[in-house]
Amino acid sequence: MDIKVPTIGESISEVTLIKWTKQTGDYVERDEVLCELESEKATFELNAEEAGVLKTIAKEGDTLNIGDVACQIDTSAARPAGKAQPAPQPQAAAPQAQQQAQQAPVTSIPNDIKATPVAAAVIADKKVDPATIKGSGAQGKIMKDDVFAALQNPGVAIGHELFSRNDRREKMSNLRKVVSRRLVEAKNTTAMLTTFNEVDMTNVMAIRSKYKETFKTQHGVNLGFMSFFTKACCFALQEFPAVNAYIDGEEIVYHDYCDVSIAVSAPKGLVVPVIRNAESLGMADIEKKVLELATKARDNKLSMEEMTGGTFTITNGGVFGSLMSTPIINIPQSAILGMHKIQERPMAVNGQVVIRPMMYVALSYDHRIIDGRESVSFLVRVKEMLENPEQLLFGKDPLKALLKL
Repeated sequence: MDIKVPTIGESISEVTLIKWTKQTGDYVERDEVLCELESEKATFELNAEEAGVLKTIAKEGDTLNIGDVACQIDTSAARPAGKAQPAPQPQAAAPQAQQQAQQAPVTSIPNDIKATPVAAAVIADKKVDPATIKGSGAQGKIMKDDVFAALQNPGVAIGHELFSRNDRREKMSNLRKVVSRRLVEAKNTTAMLTTFNEVDMTNVMAIRSKYKETFKTQHGVNLGFMSFFTKACCFALQEFPAVNAYIDGEEIVYHDYCDVSIAVSAPKGLVVPVIRNAESLGMADIEKKVLELATKARDNKLSMEEMTGGTFTITNGGVFGSLMSTPIINIPQSAILGMHKIQERPMAVNGQVVIRPMMYVALSYDHRIIDGRESVSFLVRVKEMLENPEQLLFGKDPLKALLKL
């Protein structure tokens, strides 16, 4: 039986074979994973259609067209002695297993080394050996500050010899190719500008500190900053619909829903999975979805459907220590919000200098469809709702909502 590369999307004509998980001569069961393939947009697995002995044809690193034969399975081969036929798994256990997988810590490091999701992402991005990092968290868990501290000594942390002059070449992955092409296209085809503001995170941090344990006990996920920003953006997008629209030829397409793309730094590059109808989700539902999508992204398990169709993007460079940046639009969208590091700074409040936890926020937008008034007003509305989180209940001041003002 020929096992061919399946059709995975209208615009995708070729894939790259990343690695074989089974080798020639192995006896494989039906639906068992044979290899990993990478397209321009995602990584996916090729499964055995029947049980039998595998014969690989394509090699690791080969570029295959849709419909090419990747391998063959001899279905007439006898099952090896001592290899029992797998028993069917009870369906009732699947939802529970899926839920546990979604709640598992997101790491790309060995199981015997624990790290926070942010620390794991930095380790994967910087290719740091986690064994060289001493964790300061509970039971030796590696925190993001531990990784940044280790990076201060690159000769030890990154594993390169000092004063090395070695060069190396690596083939650009399909995912990196499409990211590169789309970024250049965004710069060349949009009239992109960026407007900045700053947010006093005092009230949001107080809410997280007060309710984080209760929230986690009740919903099974941590209360992060992303749910606050997502809710604030959804209200602002509905108030300023041009920010949630895009240009299609000579028409402007407006959306009555908010499909928010969340930029995630995965081991193989930047991906932007989508939270569908974020405007209709509660805080806990948003946090669960963010955790699920981030886990899939770092395990290279995102589907094509989960990565397409967003109407607005949020990216958080603050987890890597960025204080300010100009994020680039994720076309065909018309705007992207950049979050950054929270840093204590002296602020003038009612004539007094006080120390407040401040975050710079940036909105990059396509000036062809979004005017300066709309872009600035959108960012100011997001700022207002984050500094007064009670407005997230109605999208405006509760007293004004009560008085219908």
